[in-house]
Amino acid sequence: MTVETKLPYDKDYINKFSKDRNEPEWMQVLRLQALEQAETLDLPKPDKTKIGKWNFSRFKHTAQGDTISSLNELPTEIQGFLDQENAPENVLIQRNHTIAYAALSSELKEKGIIFTDIFTALNEHGDLVKKYYMTDAVSVDEHRLTALHTALMNGGIFVYVPKNVQVEVPLQAIFWQEDPEVALFNHVLVVAEENSSLTYVENYISHNESQETVANVVTEVIAHDNAKISFGAVDNFAAGTTSYNNRRGVAYRDATIDWALGQMNDGNTVSENITHLVGDNSLSHAKTVSVGRGKQTQNFTAKIVHFGKNSEGYILQHGVMKDQASAIFNGIGKIEHGASKSNAVQESRVLMLSEKARGDANPILLIDEDDVTAGHAASVGRVDPLQLYYLMSRGITQQEAERLVIHGFLAPVVNQLPIASVREQLTQVIERKVY
Repeated sequence: MTVETKLPYDKDYINKFSKDRNEPEWMQVLRLQALEQAETLDLPKPDKTKIGKWNFSRFKHTAQGDTISSLNELPTEIQGFLDQENAPENVLIQRNHTIAYAALSSELKEKGIIFTDIFTALNEHGDLVKKYYMTDAVSVDEHRLTALHTALMNGGIFVYVPKNVQVEVPLQAIFWQEDPEVALFNHVLVVAEENSSLTYVENYISHNESQETVANVVTEVIAHDNAKISFGAVDNFAAGTTSYNNRRGVAYRDATIDWALGQMNDGNTVSENITHLVGDNSLSHAKTVSVGRGKQTQNFTAKIVHFGKNSEGYILQHGVMKDQASAIFNGIGKIEHGASKSNAVQESRVLMLSEKARGDANPILLIDEDDVTAGHAASVGRVDPLQLYYLMSRGITQQEAERLVIHGFLAPVVNQLPIASVREQLTQVIERKVY
């Protein structure tokens, strides 16, 4: 039995929504086509996780938020996620579906860098957005959630770095789901042209512990020849938000895409992080940490697909489950025929802190080429009682002992994350979730 998925939004609503935002015709047509496809497509089928009864259809589609003139006007909790070294420049804050604050330094503007909300990008850079939007990385018709995302997209950003431009400071976006019932159908599109580089960091935040809503987020990251993109994120949706987060990357010749992801949601979550190493000598590191608590169910998939010769993909996932939380960690390395001399390595480890917590690590290697290197490691286990006894015998409480064990377990991943602000934010969120 599945829940009712019929949406209270029809073609007339989509037409009006698109026209009110003065979107180009191609975007309006794409939305309507996607809405029609959503009626016939099935939900995705994440391995070992049944999502048929999850809430993907009960939500409010639009809500405005107040603008601010200074970052000091933000609540202390939101300010805690800011990259203090670089703010107030090079920051964009989306409050519900309003751009509450946006600042890009004059130096970066002069270099031709685009860092703006998705609706401004559609109006001012429509042809450029069309070139990449739901084309190379994600397809509209993959399943019902990608189709619904395309039809109902109501926020997000566009980042574009021109050829031969190096962005030395991080760009940061904060997506604040302030209204407890509003859904985020965010689309994030990051493009780095040849020989360019970029560090981008994003945060998702909500407070709806009891009110139900949805986050349906699609991210497309495109690194052209010899480009390098470091993508960091801390997802921190509250228990009332059902999250589907689809982050995809495409790396061309000699390009690098590095992911540093903190999956810290408190609600049911499906997360896909898939990178296609299309070009020869392309490289990707996918590093993820997660802490689950309460009764939430989570499914994480990290997948790197090798097409180019001498391509390298490394997956590292560590998760901690508390209370009655459960999580599946899928690590998939796929080497296609012709991707000779490639290297696929993955490690997935899950630590369970309570009797009712559940974790599963599934390492998968799919190799269609002979001349390659591949390896995997996986472990699932509970806290060693001797470790806790040792710590508690020195006057440390059980709660503090578990805290130290958690930090020690996650440290091999957290310490390797290449973005300092993400490391700091993750440490803060882990502290809150541990207690």
